[in-house]
Amino acid sequence: MKTCIITVMIFCINYISAQQPLDTIYANDTKNVALFFPEPIRQGITGSENFVFTYNREKEQYFGLLQAKPGKESNLLVINRNGSIFSYIVSYKQQLTKLNYFVPISSSIGNEKPITKNPVLAITPDKGIGSKDYFYQKFCTYLLDRKQRIGRIKKRNEGIVLSVENIVFDKEELYFVIQIENNSTLDYDLNFLNIAIETRQKGKKKSLQRLHQKPILKHNQPTKIKEKETWRFVYVMPKFSLSNDRRAILELNEKDGERNIKLKISHRFINNPN
Repeated sequence: MKTCIITVMIFCINYISAQQPLDTIYANDTKNVALFFPEPIRQGITGSENFVFTYNREKEQYFGLLQAKPGKESNLLVINRNGSIFSYIVSYKQQLTKLNYFVPISSSIGNEKPITKNPVLAITPDKGIGSKDYFYQKFCTYLLDRKQRIGRIKKRNEGIVLSVENIVFDKEELYFVIQIENNSTLDYDLNFLNIAIETRQKGKKKSLQRLHQKPILKHNQPTKIKEKETWRFVYVMPKFSLSNDRRAILELNEKDGERNIKLKISHRFINNPN
């Protein structure tokens, strides 16, 4: 039974390798190379006996140790407690320049189980494992589960509270974790929520120039926030930075209503994300 499981796992490793290029991790037989994952390790296996990946099998922990003997390169497959899958090429190298790897959730190449918690997020064939949209959705889900905040960025109007809880930079994107809180006694129908860059024009006649930014992805965005309900979602934006005379604007607009909000975000928050 154990042999069958290992065979299947190695097949999975080779299949994933064929689907997309994998990062290479180097190890040798004199030092421990530590890999730190965003969730505790449930299972880890290498495709060759030249490589050994050790982790606590009795009490799940966030890190594992990799060692290698001279020989051909192989693969490492790690599955976290939440089902996230990570795959790497592993290779022997006598002299190591890196001994610690901190693995972000965005490096996951998939999940054991399909994501069906929210029907809107169901993965279509053109947005499957390995696609950018899939990674965006995985990272957005991770950010919504966290309690991290970047500062107090909030504005309210007649019981409706718009706030930016977090701004996170990852790879080439900025992730805006946004919250709408409806403390009123009426449902709030969302018409649109736009992000724009506003520039203050200097001179005798001061004016403002606004340039709208198109999101790459809107994750978990609602169409209605019921009374006494709070909703959190994420906008994935192309990376940008702002000079001192510019700022970002979140413009929330109510459908068939006047509870509209314009939230100003200083360049300091944009240029110093988490």
